[in-house]
Amino acid sequence: MRFRDRRAAGRQLAERLAHLQGRPVLVLGLPRGGVPVAAEVARALHAPLDVIVVRKLGAPGQRELAMGAAGEDGVRVVDDRVVSMVRATDDQIAAAERRERPEVEARAARFRSGRPRHPLEGRTVVIVDDGVATGSTARAACRVARAEGASHVVLATPVAPEEWEDRLAGEADELVAVSTPRGFMAVGQFYDEFGQVPDDEVVAVLRDSDAIDEEVEIEAGGVELAGDLRIPAGAAGVVVFAHGSGSSRHSPRNRHVAQVLSDAGLGTLLFDLLTVDEERERANVFDVERLGRRLVDTTHWLRQRLGTPDQPFAFLGASTGAAAALWAATDPATRPWAVVSRGGRPDLAGERLAMVTAPTLLVVGGRDEVVLDLNRRAAAQMHGPVRVEVVPGATHLFEEPGTLDAAAALARDFLLDTLPGS
Repeated sequence: MRFRDRRAAGRQLAERLAHLQGRPVLVLGLPRGGVPVAAEVARALHAPLDVIVVRKLGAPGQRELAMGAAGEDGVRVVDDRVVSMVRATDDQIAAAERRERPEVEARAARFRSGRPRHPLEGRTVVIVDDGVATGSTARAACRVARAEGASHVVLATPVAPEEWEDRLAGEADELVAVSTPRGFMAVGQFYDEFGQVPDDEVVAVLRDSDAIDEEVEIEAGGVELAGDLRIPAGAAGVVVFAHGSGSSRHSPRNRHVAQVLSDAGLGTLLFDLLTVDEERERANVFDVERLGRRLVDTTHWLRQRLGTPDQPFAFLGASTGAAAALWAATDPATRPWAVVSRGGRPDLAGERLAMVTAPTLLVVGGRDEVVLDLNRRAAAQMHGPVRVEVVPGATHLFEEPGTLDAAAALARDFLLDTLPGS
């Protein structure tokens, strides 16, 4: 079997890894050639992508013979069998690590180019290379991943020699290859295009892998809810939208606001709080507790989907959705960095208002007098930092020229100002 290029090989490899879909997977590419392959795997599995940077610790006088490996953050693994065979001393092992350590840290910094590193602790990790020949680098990567706390290690590659499973037995929990041909001489013989992958390409692949723009199915409250998840590359936070009564994720107003936030570098998740059948029962639209619980479930789903348990996110609710957002913000499992209400009914959150600790912005139209009064009363009941902003000339739906843009700008600036680390 031959592959057109690394991307094509990655797509075929992803098919062999389909059993991992739905699990909290982290895909790690071995630089440099393994990263374009890993990018296709990560895309198919809806998993985050990172690099795993390792350097072999060469034995004294036999640099190609690995007696261990150095990974990031000071991680070192030692192959006792090889150490015993070459009779390496502790000082010689330490000297080899000192020689390789600067290169590990320099490469990691260069490839990530400021991107945060994904933790491996407790994760299912898929280590990907464009091919396995001797297996020494793959073996080192597997051992480093285990040393860094990975709970399940999968070593995956488009092509490897027939005997690769025997050679790497025990190094990973799963070994997956698309092809294991006879007559294996070199990885490049199985690719039509197998040029060098420059550092700049690795950086670009990792940067682009951060961007997400897809339709999703969210499990919340025992049902599946349709949503649209859009996260620009390098987004510092994600805003979860909660629409109001009679609306949906297709609301042109919410989508306009979401575009403004996306242009500012924030991720957005618009989703339907109710199923089609549930929407037929008008009472469900005002069941703030049910809607709030679904927002809590959705934030849990989102963190799993992104593979980043500490991903900052905020709520943006409209009408009754604002009450649901405030209700959900009081759940200790959510921890939003901020809550924004646009033409909302925060009063419907009831006694939960006094429990909201996240910074909150209430945006109301100046001509929406009844709702403006309700927002001011609600703000007086809240104990956390809260601000009421009035958009002059706007009615409840912000349909007047320029008013929705004004509301969106207020939301954008507030979310950016309160974003952790801003």
